[in-house]
Amino acid sequence: MSASPLTPLDYIAAGYWQDFLAGRPIAGGIAYEAELRDCTLDESLSSLQRVDTLLSQIRRDLIKMGNWDEDALLTDERYRNLMMFLAFYAGQVLAQQWQNTPHWYGQFELRKRYPIWSLSTDDFYQHMAVLYSENNSANINDSANANINDSASLPIFFALEPIGLRLFGHVDRPFVAVQGGQVASGLYQAVSARLPVAGNDYVSTIITQDNKSNVAARMASQVDLGSSSIESNSQTVGTSVDSLIKQNTTTTSADDLNRAALNKNALNEATVSQMIADPLANKDLSNEQQGEIKPELSKLEPALTQTKLATSVKPSPTTEIFSQLLIELDEIERPQTAGNAEYQQARKVLDQFEQHVAKQSKPRAQINFSENHLAAKKQALLKLQEAAHVGNSAAMLRLAMYELLGEGLVIDKNAGIEAGVEWVKQAASKDDSRAQRLLSKMYYQGVGVVQDINNGKYWLEQAAQNGHVEAASLVAQWQQAQALITTQKQEQHSIKRYQLLLAVVLVVAVLILIIV
Repeated sequence: MSASPLTPLDYIAAGYWQDFLAGRPIAGGIAYEAELRDCTLDESLSSLQRVDTLLSQIRRDLIKMGNWDEDALLTDERYRNLMMFLAFYAGQVLAQQWQNTPHWYGQFELRKRYPIWSLSTDDFYQHMAVLYSENNSANINDSANANINDSASLPIFFALEPIGLRLFGHVDRPFVAVQGGQVASGLYQAVSARLPVAGNDYVSTIITQDNKSNVAARMASQVDLGSSSIESNSQTVGTSVDSLIKQNTTTTSADDLNRAALNKNALNEATVSQMIADPLANKDLSNEQQGEIKPELSKLEPALTQTKLATSVKPSPTTEIFSQLLIELDEIERPQTAGNAEYQQARKVLDQFEQHVAKQSKPRAQINFSENHLAAKKQALLKLQEAAHVGNSAAMLRLAMYELLGEGLVIDKNAGIEAGVEWVKQAASKDDSRAQRLLSKMYYQGVGVVQDINNGKYWLEQAAQNGHVEAASLVAQWQQAQALITTQKQEQHSIKRYQLLLAVVLVVAVLILIIV
């Protein structure tokens, strides 16, 4: 099979990457460029974990600044460029794992090749996708006769979808995958779900990581661009992208709520309560008897059980619910009256431990540590326990995380989960907003506790009252939805009254006519 010809988006993708590697500014600018460079984009799977962490940080920054407005940010060229660049990069990493050259298609080409999909011209996240395995695609019908049940098997990746979910997703702003199922919670998870399966006829081995100089050389050879044409391309990328994504802004959460409530009359008290569940989190403990925890957003992962890729899903080392907790423990200060010295000692050791974990591309349970490392970790956990017993809420939360992960001091995993839940509850009772936000997630998702929407809502409101910015934002959205429902009910009641009054007037008029 001959190689596919280059597409316009292939040249744009190459321009973005070459400009980034050469330190040249991307046309129109790119948000968080310095932070992107700190992620060490070496085309490895672990680099996608670093990118996901950055996206979570951007989300928190936007919320703190009161700038968490999807529509506004999608009209900001610097943020559009950021999302496009990360999409191109993720597609490049995925194609590398398949030992293939990535080919990007715009929405026009996608409609032509895959008429089974209903692509929305107004959805920014559906405007482009990468073909990452031509050999695999040769065995799949991608014509009008293609079976829609096979759509998840097609080697096409809509890389903007998990980026959008990571930045803007929550229950009232769902991201449904074009290919069916739900969108993964991050680029690492999305790409891992599409990795070659061991023994797959299409792939012999997964290639090793390249260094940056090799990446640059390979990109140049793949796209066959001279240095002068690359410079020219960098000048025209902004214009090309603007043309590609014009009129691509998506609706805000409030717009979604208005349509759902006023056009479909579908909102009710139950769905509003669920709106404030954590946007990037696990639903429950998978196999709680074994003390394991599912990768978060398991309910939003692609439905891969009917495809060859079902066995290739590789969860992130640490689930988002706890990754977020660790970040909040660093960023949100909570004065402690006791146990701070012990906590800081333990934190130094455990931070190094977590840094090592974050660099891995496999689940935590499969990561090997030396006896010295494990002994140091146990001593740190004992320090945490000492600080927790004297009332240090930060120590309680860190200790709870390890118990819930099955890595704590309690040997029995079920007992460890119970202990972890109790530590979170104790910290929450001390008005620690970080603990209250975590407890609300646990109740909403059924993590370590029986799922309880009312309890989840209660602790979310407590976190908001104690200054948790994201919790306050979600509570405000919930209140907005409540007001919308009340207004809708009043309008419906008024309409019924007007209809009844009109009917009475018509009856009276008919009677008058009959009498006259």
